[in-house]
Amino acid sequence: MKKIINTSKAPAPIGPYNQAVLIKDTLYISGQIPIDPATGKLVEGDIQAETKQSMENLKAVLEEAGMTFEHVIKSSIFIKDMNQFAQINEVYGTYFDADTAPARETVEVANLPKFVRVEISMIAVK
Repeated sequence: MKKIINTSKAPAPIGPYNQAVLIKDTLYISGQIPIDPATGKLVEGDIQAETKQSMENLKAVLEEAGMTFEHVIKSSIFIKDMNQFAQINEVYGTYFDADTAPARETVEVANLPKFVRVEISMIAVK
């Protein structure tokens, strides 16, 4: 049976979906974009600031489910410009231990919701 996970510490969904779904011990987290949950506004600034906010939103959802980044087994990163990969990776890497980091793909896309430059989703297991 699935359990819906939502927290006010991450942005509310902007469509017909939930922040995350927990099935048994596996958490499927919807893509998070750089929206500040306190204001509901997009984070302004460089790609590193946007990536940090996306990761903080993911952290809030993980915490609501009783998990941490150590539980993440798979990440998907969608970016507007592959030339910003190194800057995104620099911020993303601060949330994981390199020896136990999850599997991941990074894909350049034409557009993302609200025309942001980065969106990240994750799968975690307790």
